[in-house]
Amino acid sequence: MKLLRRIFPHPHLSFLLTLVWMLLANAPSLNSLVFGLLLGIVIPFITQPYWPDRPVLRNWPMVVEYMIVVLWDIVMANITVARIILFKRDADREPNWISVPLELRTPEAITVLAGTITMTPGTVSCDLSSQGHCLLVHCLDAPDPEAVRDQIKQRYERRLKEIFE
Repeated sequence: MKLLRRIFPHPHLSFLLTLVWMLLANAPSLNSLVFGLLLGIVIPFITQPYWPDRPVLRNWPMVVEYMIVVLWDIVMANITVARIILFKRDADREPNWISVPLELRTPEAITVLAGTITMTPGTVSCDLSSQGHCLLVHCLDAPDPEAVRDQIKQRYERRLKEIFE
């Protein structure tokens, strides 16, 4: 078992790297699989010293749910941003800076939240307070900043808290 742990220090990352390589290869073949496995072994092995406290994902069904919610939100936000750009006058737009207080404490969970906000069109996570208790987010059009803050906390932070903490 120790040998397996040394070869695969991050087994989920190894699987994910192999899967992503197979998808990028766009033509499943034995060569692509072997090279994907090689990447899945070498990259986590090389980066192992930089991950002394590996995050533990506590709720795998919630991970799948979170990914579905984020993908749905990205699609819907693309449509919303397209409507704003095409049909809303600049004078009618209400860009806002929103301060989102965080209950998350693990750096990995905060990083995933900030990345999710940035990947969703129309919002960008811009800064994290020095103690990690507040995230500054810019919204392209947010007439009700409290609603945006509550949506971030309800849709993303709540799920990430169940996954990481």
